[in-house]
Amino acid sequence: MAGLINSTEGILFTDFYQLTMAQLYHEAGMHSKEVQFEYFFRTYPDYGEHKAGYCVNCGLQSLIEWMQGASFTDKDIDHLKKHKGSNNKPIFKKRFLSWLRENGNFKGLSMRAIPEGRVVHPNVPLVVVEGPFAMAQILESSLLNHLNFQTLVATKAARIKDASENGVVIDFGMRRAQGKGANEASRAALIGGAEFSSNSGLSYSLGYLPKGTHAHSMVQAYMAQGYGELKAFQSYADLYPDDCLLLVDTIDTLKSGIPNAIKVFKQLKKKGHKPVGIRLDSGDLAYLSIQAVRMLDRAGFKETLIVLSNELDELVIWQILSQIRKESSRYGVNPGNLIKRLVYGVGTRLATSAGDSSLDGVYKLTAVKQNNSWLPAIKISEVAAKTINPGFKKIFRIYDKRKKATADLIALDGEDISRQKEILLYHPIEPSKIRRLGRVHISEIEALLVDIIKKGKTVYSFPSIENIRQMRDKDLDRLDAGIRRLINPHIYHISLSQGLWELKQKLTKNKINSYK
Repeated sequence: MAGLINSTEGILFTDFYQLTMAQLYHEAGMHSKEVQFEYFFRTYPDYGEHKAGYCVNCGLQSLIEWMQGASFTDKDIDHLKKHKGSNNKPIFKKRFLSWLRENGNFKGLSMRAIPEGRVVHPNVPLVVVEGPFAMAQILESSLLNHLNFQTLVATKAARIKDASENGVVIDFGMRRAQGKGANEASRAALIGGAEFSSNSGLSYSLGYLPKGTHAHSMVQAYMAQGYGELKAFQSYADLYPDDCLLLVDTIDTLKSGIPNAIKVFKQLKKKGHKPVGIRLDSGDLAYLSIQAVRMLDRAGFKETLIVLSNELDELVIWQILSQIRKESSRYGVNPGNLIKRLVYGVGTRLATSAGDSSLDGVYKLTAVKQNNSWLPAIKISEVAAKTINPGFKKIFRIYDKRKKATADLIALDGEDISRQKEILLYHPIEPSKIRRLGRVHISEIEALLVDIIKKGKTVYSFPSIENIRQMRDKDLDRLDAGIRRLINPHIYHISLSQGLWELKQKLTKNKINSYK
């Protein structure tokens, strides 16, 4: 099994065509040519009933850690050596395998990137990779795997956090996640908005205490032996008197679960302990929350929490809170006080990004180095939105006088945006749409890309999860409310500089004419 893990998680964690392309570059003498690839995603996640208006960048540290340990081992080379094509001859030549054995690692690559936790938008380069063609090509599949998924989950978590109105969110998704992707999902959830995770190993490794309640099976086991639900609750409370949070829906939430929980809470209170709360995992969660708080308050437990779970996501949470606000007064419950006591255990829909389970991130060649100069490379598509932005570029975020983010600008490396009295923002596709921003309308211009790796050496100090979350919060605060909206968000401006727009039009025209 150890051999399987090494093969599947090492440098061969890549698509096969990356290997055949690397050999082609080697045979053509292009394998060491310096090139530049960019990673970006094309569209925001679309969940069907609702759509995101931003994403939260995530996965960079996981990718870098993988890159640092990835290289072609003797076993990897042996796999490639034994691979034969349709003619029963080896696919990979000995000279290429010898080169891989000596050079098959990522130590020659450099990388610039937008840090994790930053709010990001479509078609803006999030990662720029520079270095020898062959190894930059082999990196593609793993890079996309690390970044696409974690960005998707971090975005979902941020939207769930928004919908909860700054309530406490706990990631419960491990059991429903795809294999070991659960670890990356939990990490992304913590970066995106969850305060805690039930994933024990991941939580401990990141310096967090995992959170959870108890299982339905505990109550079932006590019931099956004739002891009853109350005895099950008492046993749990005896073992965890200061961390007692009871799952109350195994039998009958209102007639059995909550009354028995209150009995146990009273016993704890007499002994000087403070019960934490209850968990609701089924039924009409809004109605049950209202009834639960009535019962708990009458019994004198006005600070106990109510943890909600069962197929929650941002839209479900929004609906629950809307229902609570509409119905609470009918039962004499203050909706604001109730909502402050809610905690959200979000599982399947977070860990799998239900509704849109893949981010359309891509990794495209944008420049090739020739005689110490970067030559722009372009891919033209019949779908205009898929024609890439060529060349060696910088990324800027422009803030208006309110200090709100108003546009992300993709510019050529040689353009000095900061010195321009008036900045022209070109629509990426439609030539007639040009926005003009005078300096009087701008409070700040921020360069987004930072150096991560230089010639194989990591030069970036990865911040703690807490610091990453602070960056996320700062960026979200600087978004207009319409862009953060759960349903029908406003469109954030992604623009090209004048220089990049003109280069793109020139290359597109030349390529099309050359083809004709």
